[in-house]
Amino acid sequence: MRIGLKQDRFDDLVTALYEVSDPFHAKYGQHLSKEEVEALVAPHPHTVDVVDSWLSAHGLEPSSAQRENAGSWISITVSVEQASRMLNTTYNVYRHAQADDYVVRTMSYSLPTVLHEHVGVVAPTTYFGTMRSMKATSFLQPDITPIDSDVDVAPKLINPGSLATVPSSCSTTITPACLRALYNTSTYVPTATDKNTLGVAGYLDEFANRADLQTFFQRFRTDAVGGTFTTVQVNGGGDDQNDPGVEANLDIQYTEGISFPTPNVYFSTGGSPPFIPDSNTPTNTNEPYLDWLNFVLNQTSVPQTFTTSYGDDEQTVPFDYATQVCNLFAQLGVRGASIMFSSGDDGVGGGNCQNNDGTRTVRFQPNFPASCPFVTTVGGTIRVNPEVAVSFSGGGFSNYFARPSFQDTAVTTFLNTLGSTNAGLFNTTGRAYPDVAAQGQGFQVVIGGRVASVGGTSASSPTFAGVIALLNDFRLSQGKASLGFLNPIIYSTGINGFNDITSGSNPGCGTNGFTARAGWDPVTGLGTPDFGKLQALIG
Repeated sequence: MRIGLKQDRFDDLVTALYEVSDPFHAKYGQHLSKEEVEALVAPHPHTVDVVDSWLSAHGLEPSSAQRENAGSWISITVSVEQASRMLNTTYNVYRHAQADDYVVRTMSYSLPTVLHEHVGVVAPTTYFGTMRSMKATSFLQPDITPIDSDVDVAPKLINPGSLATVPSSCSTTITPACLRALYNTSTYVPTATDKNTLGVAGYLDEFANRADLQTFFQRFRTDAVGGTFTTVQVNGGGDDQNDPGVEANLDIQYTEGISFPTPNVYFSTGGSPPFIPDSNTPTNTNEPYLDWLNFVLNQTSVPQTFTTSYGDDEQTVPFDYATQVCNLFAQLGVRGASIMFSSGDDGVGGGNCQNNDGTRTVRFQPNFPASCPFVTTVGGTIRVNPEVAVSFSGGGFSNYFARPSFQDTAVTTFLNTLGSTNAGLFNTTGRAYPDVAAQGQGFQVVIGGRVASVGGTSASSPTFAGVIALLNDFRLSQGKASLGFLNPIIYSTGINGFNDITSGSNPGCGTNGFTARAGWDPVTGLGTPDFGKLQALIG
């Protein structure tokens, strides 16, 4: 059982995050160390005493608990019967109809009144996301014929000079050469490879394959042949080189394909073994984001850039759990990390879009963690000359998190132009996403030695992260700090460093969704990156 304690000075941490991320602030770039962050997130001693007394009252030994994140997360082994008594609830085994996965969860729980001001969340309780139901945002595209290599195209893309020189073939099949030309990175050679790292968060038993990466380099980036990545296994995550994952290979091949020779790290985050129905002990207590975040935050140094291509419908993630996870991303940001998430592949919402609060009201359904204000969310585009929004690009407005001030000008401008369109279907004051966009269809990925076409905003996120990793390389090579939490700077001094996408829409929920237009929009955000412009503006 995991218990998230209220963090004594979390407001101070958010203040620090905005100070070190605001290019107009005197503290810009002065990121905090692990120890400085822990001093801000440690629970108050009184909180620790009260919670320890509660554990003792239930016959548990507080000293046997594992304490992470400066003691703000407690993990302790209890029986289901014991957990039920402590939380005044009844646990059951639930089966996920589509995934055929079993979890031990409860529909509600309560704590003694004295604990309310000290405990933020207890898990596993009401969050039904599992390693299998957590959605990867990529999909195979068999209708797009893959190409064996881009040997004919690549030479045309060196020193492109302008977007107009990007071959029309890049409208159908995307390779690193297409992206490097589109986003103006093809002439940049990283030099801070001793300091700069790009991290890929992997889940769902998805393994990044080394042999496939070499084949990919041979076909699509010949100067990178021999380059590799490091796999870090978290919470029992695997590294089965006989079972290449579509998502994992897409991520690592395109982060490497853009950022080479920047060191890349693939985090393989596992869960507990499969649930055995006749076992007396629940084994499926997967909380994947918590496992990964607490692991990474426990490291003395962290990669400067991260990409993650997984998410859930926001309403399926309990508010207390989503808040705690989102706050952990803030901790990572104040340490100097830029965190990218794919925006999702359901436009403004998938399925029937009914609220799950019993009212069955139809509303646009945002994604989480895409809706967390402390991450940079990446939507999708297609075509070249010009790029347009891809129809599945996830976008909208959070029902959990308020719109942060750095978004006010851009989002208010969009809402004023929108008028009454989609009125009542979304939260006009919520955190708006995506923040940015990148190509999201027809990516050429090597899987098991063969090339396949893959699409989804999970292609967009590693692409954008690759560009950010190059910007971080440039800054570090100049003796500057990494960019860290990106959103305050991209909505201010960096806003002109993007290719504005002004056509396309993201239908869903029986509507046409939103339409891309000049300036920020909830389909493609601020647009796709122009590395050269961003280098001049925020490098």
